[in-house]
Amino acid sequence: MRTTYAAQVTAGALAALLVLAGCSSKAKDDDNDSKGKGTAAGEVKTGDGISGKTITLGVLTDMTGVYATLGKSVTQAQQLYVKQLNADGGVCGYKVELTVRDHGYDPQKALAGYTELEPKVLGFTQFIGSPFVASVKQRIDGQDKGLVLPQAWSATLLGSPYIRVIGSTYDIETINAVDFLMKEKGIKKGDKIGHVYFEGDYGESALVGSKHIAKEAGLTVVEQKIKPTDNDMTAQVAALKKAGVKAVVISAGPRQAASLVGVAAAGGFDVPIIGNNSAFAPQLLATQAGPALMKNYYVASPSLPIGADTPEAQKLVADYKKAYPKDSLDNGVVAGWTAVYAFGEALKKACASKDLTREGVDKALLTINSLDTGFGIPQDFTDPDAPSSKQSVILQPDKSVTGGMKVVRDAEASDTAAAYTPAGS
Repeated sequence: MRTTYAAQVTAGALAALLVLAGCSSKAKDDDNDSKGKGTAAGEVKTGDGISGKTITLGVLTDMTGVYATLGKSVTQAQQLYVKQLNADGGVCGYKVELTVRDHGYDPQKALAGYTELEPKVLGFTQFIGSPFVASVKQRIDGQDKGLVLPQAWSATLLGSPYIRVIGSTYDIETINAVDFLMKEKGIKKGDKIGHVYFEGDYGESALVGSKHIAKEAGLTVVEQKIKPTDNDMTAQVAALKKAGVKAVVISAGPRQAASLVGVAAAGGFDVPIIGNNSAFAPQLLATQAGPALMKNYYVASPSLPIGADTPEAQKLVADYKKAYPKDSLDNGVVAGWTAVYAFGEALKKACASKDLTREGVDKALLTINSLDTGFGIPQDFTDPDAPSSKQSVILQPDKSVTGGMKVVRDAEASDTAAAYTPAGS
């Protein structure tokens, strides 16, 4: 049985929160009855998360935990989008507002934050943490039915019309990553590859991908499971070096990636290392691990980097710098912008259909089959059983470029990824 990090929530706390959620749902239903969801002909139908002339959307982020850098960038990008959307007239005459909660990558705080915000918001433009989203998936699919666009790519989140994974799931992304190692870094049949991964839905979803392509290609995977609180990868590097692996995949956070790459370089363990999309932050390039990251580290990404040479990327860079002049640019900006842009497009389509209820917005997103925000990979949201894309861009750290990442392989889905069906779908 899969053991997720979110399972650390105690039974008592979980029960108490679910009781609270039940009370919130009842109050919410009573409130909807008092509003009267049946509107006059020609008027826009509304429900949860809309009060007066404001549409409220939820943000469950990590500003203080293992993904603090990512959380800040994602959130600020989404706040920038909403500011621009409102300046342009909002949606159906409504202003959009984000209500932000920092869960610090703590399972109890994540669950409490969701329980608090769910009755008050139309949906969520962000929810960081595959284990935490998975822990409330049954509620989202059952009583809540609010659209959630998570910063999470576990295959276990597929199959829901309300939780829509943007970009490749971790298993597919890892398949594309190993395909890159084979085509560009000399990994071949009979070789061993290491896989360092977080316990829980994120790491274990990625591990499914590495095992799948390893079986197809005749590779052997040497596993190293870690916790999000494990920051020193010395033991993992020693074990992988002893096992004779020729390359390493890491499905963890930026701190763990920097430690892995730095320790490997210091010990003369000169092998290519590739991470999932959330396993890098450009701030790492200013650390002692910086030179090793630029030499031996790669990242599989669901989009072009923030420094991409497209008009949309250039405009986002300029706008973000103007709004947040003291903050660095990274791919969290792209991820946050893409998610809130998708939510905004769903709101606009729901407005055109005169239905801004949760059901109306969910339905609207399912009609979007080629969302292109200018970052290289169109997103198709029409099939809840599939991620919005199977493509990955392979990036390499480079402190000389905007955002600290350059493209070393353009967007593509490997043959193995294209033929693969995620287990969660």
